[in-house]
Order: sequence, then C-alpha cells, then structure tokens
Amino acid sequence: MQKVRLQWDNLRASFWFLPSMMVTVTMAFAILLIELDYGGFTQWLNRWPRFFGVEAQGARQILSTLAGSMMTIMSITFSMTLLALVLASGQYTSRILRNFMRSRVTQSTLGVFASIFAYCLIVLRTIRGTGNGDIEQFVPSLAVFFAFVMSLVGVVVLIYFIHHIASSIQASSIIASVAQETNAAIDRLLPIKSDYEKENEPNDPLAESLDERTWYPVPAKKSGYIQDVNLDTLLSEACLNRTIVRMERGIGEFLVQDTPLVSLALTYPPEQTLINALNAAYSISRHRTVKQDPAFGIRQIEDMAIKALSPGVNDTSTAVMCVDYLTAILARLAGRQFPSRYRYESQSLRLVVIAPSFEKLLAQAINQIRGNAEGNVVIVKCLLNSLDCIASLTHRRGNLSALDQQVTLIGELSKRSIKCKNEREQVDNLLLKVKHTLYVQADFSREDHALHH
Repeated sequence: MQKVRLQWDNLRASFWFLPSMMVTVTMAFAILLIELDYGGFTQWLNRWPRFFGVEAQGARQILSTLAGSMMTIMSITFSMTLLALVLASGQYTSRILRNFMRSRVTQSTLGVFASIFAYCLIVLRTIRGTGNGDIEQFVPSLAVFFAFVMSLVGVVVLIYFIHHIASSIQASSIIASVAQETNAAIDRLLPIKSDYEKENEPNDPLAESLDERTWYPVPAKKSGYIQDVNLDTLLSEACLNRTIVRMERGIGEFLVQDTPLVSLALTYPPEQTLINALNAAYSISRHRTVKQDPAFGIRQIEDMAIKALSPGVNDTSTAVMCVDYLTAILARLAGRQFPSRYRYESQSLRLVVIAPSFEKLLAQAINQIRGNAEGNVVIVKCLLNSLDCIASLTHRRGNLSALDQQVTLIGELSKRSIKCKNEREQVDNLLLKVKHTLYVQADFSREDHALHH
C-alpha cells in the first residue's frame, strides 16, 4: 500500500499526468456535446442566433484560429516554465526543481491549453458542408460555443500563470513552500510529545550484545535513494524467522546495488524468499522526497543558504531568510517524539532501525551554514538568535545539550573570524544571552524531572 501511495505521489508530481487527465476529460466532453447536437437535443439554441448561429465555414475558421492560438500559447507556457526552472536552479539549488514540477498551477495551465487544443480539433473534424445551402451540413453549435467560452477561460488562466511564475521564482516563495512541505511531513510522521515524558534510552540493555552476534548481510537489488521503508514488514519478517533485523541504510540515504540493505542475526545464510521480502519492504527511486524524509526539506533550505553565502552570489538577505525558516522547522521538531531505534515482540528485540533525531537534524540544518559564515556577522547573529528561540521552546535535556554544542561552535567561529572589536562584543553579548536561556531551561528541566519522579 505504501508503494502504491508513493507511485501516486510520483504521478502527481509529473508534468504529464494531470494535463493528460484534463485532455482526456475534455475530449469526452467534446464528444458528449457533439452527440447532443447530432441527436437534435439542442434545437432550442436556434432561438438565439446571435450566440449560436454559425455556418460551417465560419465554425471552421473559429475552431482553426482557436486551435492554432492555443498551441502557440502552450509553447509560450512551456518556454516560461523552463526559463523559471533554469533561473531557480542557477540562483538557488537544483534540488528545488521538483517543487516547481509539482506545482498544480503549472500543471493545470498546461492541461487547460492542451485541452482546448484537443477539444477544437475534435469538434472541427465533425463539421460537414460548406454553408452554401448544403442539405447535409452539420455544425455542432453548442460545441462551437463552448470552444469560444473555453478560449476565454484560457486567456484568464494565462494571465494568472504569468503572475504565478513571477511570484514563484522569488526566494521567499520558494523557501516558504519547502518549509511548508517539511512541516507537513513532520506533523504526519512525528507526534507531539510532552517534555515530561521519559526520554528514549540511548543504550538499550538488550542491544548491548548485538556486536557479539553473527550478522548476515542482505544485498540490495537496485541502486537509488530510499524513499520509504515498511517497518511493519521488517518487523513481521523478523518475528516470523525468529531473528533480529538491523537496518544498514535509512530513509533518504543512497543505496548501491549489492551492498548491505539490512543485516540478519542468524546462524545460517538467509533464504532467497526472505531476501526478496526484505527488499520489497523498501521503496527506492532516483530522487529523494520530503513526504517521508523531512531531513530532505531541511537540506533544500540549507543548500539555498549556502548558495546565497557563496562569494559568487553573496546574498546575505536570502541566507537570513533560510535561517529564519529553519528556525521555525527546528522549533517544531523540538516538541516532537522521535521514534526509538529498537522494536520488540513482547520482550524480544526484533528490529533495529535508523531513526531520525533532533540532534542529527539540528546539525544538518546548522553545520554547513555555520561553516560558510566566517566573518559574516549578520549570519552569526542570526544563528545565535535562532538557537536562543529554539532553546526557549524545549526542556528536553538531549535537545538542550545539542543546542549548547552548536552555541559553543559558533562562539569558536566568532573568535576566529570576527576581527572588529565592536562586532565581537555584540556577538559575545548574544552568546551570553543564549547560554543564559539554555541554563534556565536546563534548570527548569531538572526541577521538573525531580517533581515528576
């Protein structure tokens, strides 16, 4: 079922699927209107000859003009879309191209113009006669009228599409779109947790002896990025074979064919049926997606920030915007319950997964931006304000420890790269402010822990 959903998501993200569906529906609509005209069900249209009265020759000219115009507009739309893709890829990062391709506005616009073109061709072919008193003349008046109406709709769609392209290539729109998709994935995959819940134990007592076992690797059948893993299938196979399944690659990682996908704690090599079942639990594709992998959304925004900080671009404002949205994402993650690495059947350990953690996602969001911010006081101060904001929203000891480590690294960066005394003082004051927030939150966490235990 998960693979079906992934295939459906991939179809919806393609340029061809939605336009093809729209063309198919429009063709069926054209045939329906022609049949109504042919069956005499539209004789009442003769009451309004100014709207529906048109001879065969005039109908041909109208439909030919509309079909040619729609094909020209569709070519312009494709050109504008490709230009936007090139500009966005060069200015920001190529990883955001898939977001443009998934745009419903772009897909619908292409579908509207292609649908009008196909509609006009179908109606045009059914017109008979020359209009010079032919007895066998047939003009589907209702279908021709709707062709005119659809062309007006196409003009409105074109105007809106130009507005959409102009706004969609702006940095704020791109970053906000990626952040929105990432937040939706976080809400779907990670439940909200309470700061009073017991934190996952970093060292599971039943997992301490894992290295002493004999592990048989299960090779991957194909190369690509892991989009999704059916953990229920892995767990059921582990229970059925009375073994432990250990994931060797997590969601979002690149997998090379014939390298270990998972490892099995067995005393004998696994059978081919088990190998096939474990491979079938993985969805592997040529690209990463945010739907099951929020880390990829963070990576996209981080890449835009790094590109903005590069000497060739030097766009500090865009980098600040990226840090602001990363702050919103990390603040959301600070209040989430991350899954445990260990899954059990009763009291027996059956599955060891590669699960995300706040510490890993924080490091992914901050590390490379910090590394490209040497001497940039604006970004250093922005990062410190970001960490201060996140720290004020969590009491979890693990989260606070990870934040404190990032603050220490930024402090070392400022000492090394900021030479101006006044700017150094500003950064030092911010460092003290963040340290104070971390201390207050950690002290509150200790009191709360003592209170609830």
